[in-house]
Amino acid sequence: MIQYNNIGKIVAGFGVTGEVVLKHSLGKKTSLKGLEAIFIEKRKGEFLPYFIESTKAKSESEVILKLEGINKREDALSLTQKQVWLTESDFGKFAAKTASISLLGFHIIHSGEDLGEILEVIEQPHQVLCRIDLNGKEALIPVHQDTLVKMDQQKKQVLLNLPDGLLDLYR
Repeated sequence: MIQYNNIGKIVAGFGVTGEVVLKHSLGKKTSLKGLEAIFIEKRKGEFLPYFIESTKAKSESEVILKLEGINKREDALSLTQKQVWLTESDFGKFAAKTASISLLGFHIIHSGEDLGEILEVIEQPHQVLCRIDLNGKEALIPVHQDTLVKMDQQKKQVLLNLPDGLLDLYR
């Protein structure tokens, strides 16, 4: 089964020829040059491929994309606020190793216990929240300078020292 990683969403149309603005959290300026397709989640869990005709970097976190079959501004506007996903292999090519989003697939370790795999990364101004499945429940684990002990790239682990009682909310 193909794994997909969320990289952001379509935030606006651009121009009159159907281009869209993708706001991404890949952690570096990129034009996504060489990427063949993005996947847009039209319905929950349903990823439709959109093939890329052209790309250009707009800013540190935005890219202008011309998608195959989207030729009018109205078509582009119908895609706004839709989540955009990449296959895991494409994600690895374009995400910065230091970007928060690159934590996807890592495991959170607290006091020697593997709490679970990071399924989603939610960036906030002073911290990052990592969504994991903890004992069958969705748990949001804060990662910031006070909780982060170490990141192990080789083992794909994030070692944390979480505040007392935080995990009691999910058990």
